[in-house]
Amino acid sequence: MRLYLPTAAACAALALAWGASVPAVADNGPSVAFTMSDPRITESSGLAASRLHPGVYWTHNDSGDGPYVYAVDSATGKTLAKVTMRGIHARDVEAISLGPDGDLYVADIGDNLGGSWPEVWIYRFPEPKQLADRTVDVTRFTVKYDGGPRNAEALMVHPKTGRVYIASKNEDGGGLYEGPAKLSSHGVNVFRRIADVPWVTDGAFSPDGSRLVLRGYFWAIDYRWVKGAPQKIDELDLPMQPQGEGVTFTRDGKALMYSSEGNDSKVWRETLSGAELPDNVAGTGSSGARGASGGTGGPAEGATKTTHSTGSDKVVGIAVLAVIGAAGVSLRKLLRGRKD
Repeated sequence: MRLYLPTAAACAALALAWGASVPAVADNGPSVAFTMSDPRITESSGLAASRLHPGVYWTHNDSGDGPYVYAVDSATGKTLAKVTMRGIHARDVEAISLGPDGDLYVADIGDNLGGSWPEVWIYRFPEPKQLADRTVDVTRFTVKYDGGPRNAEALMVHPKTGRVYIASKNEDGGGLYEGPAKLSSHGVNVFRRIADVPWVTDGAFSPDGSRLVLRGYFWAIDYRWVKGAPQKIDELDLPMQPQGEGVTFTRDGKALMYSSEGNDSKVWRETLSGAELPDNVAGTGSSGARGASGGTGGPAEGATKTTHSTGSDKVVGIAVLAVIGAAGVSLRKLLRGRKD
């Protein structure tokens, strides 16, 4: 999501306020796993762990880039492949997810004016077996929401059923929308609201489909997925990031990876434990302590100096989010006034 000037100023205020309230050192919690070193990746808005290539993560920029998806090596932070989607004019790509069919789903669903686009799109193509720069053909799906247009930044494909979900974003919270049992490339796919959710910038299902994690700028929530609906478990630790917009489970489901917009963006790893763990790995005794290095998330960097969200941090974050929301509302009113 590209921030307007008033929003950017509010975020700058948040960085100062949060920096003053967060302890300098924490012994556990999320830790830096790797840094995206590619100068072309400046607005990472989505994240997905590769199934074919261990330790590789797929990401993309949002409205400032073209129809591109990047494969990043978590061991080095370097880009291994740039995939171009043939014949696509990318408007505001905000999310990426892998389906049970082995395909990547790329969501052009951003709408920074809060619901001005009558339709948005999802693009699908097989995850490349070889990591090299290439151009691929895609299947295009047209999407509309039951109840009218809205802004969204999160798309999740259930790893067992293949059903696609979108979480919308709004100052007063958003909604979780369910797509048809099977998307159709002919006609329009109507997504229907099935649950209320907070201000969401990304989301991800666990590899076994038993957990759904949704994140915003200042919080992340773990849900148990039961009969096609989310049941809240608890809030998760969340690293302090300039503009956190990506989350994915690691390939083994034992940890979460969080990404952010910005140059040389750091990707953080949070090792899960207890009820946070997906069903297929819970109780195996292999969850480890939070902040541990290794695994499919790549080696941790600077794991001994980790800052993460606490209760007081969230109070500051929520207060500034209110400022961001107010600035966004005023800006939209101003823009609409100019249109009139």
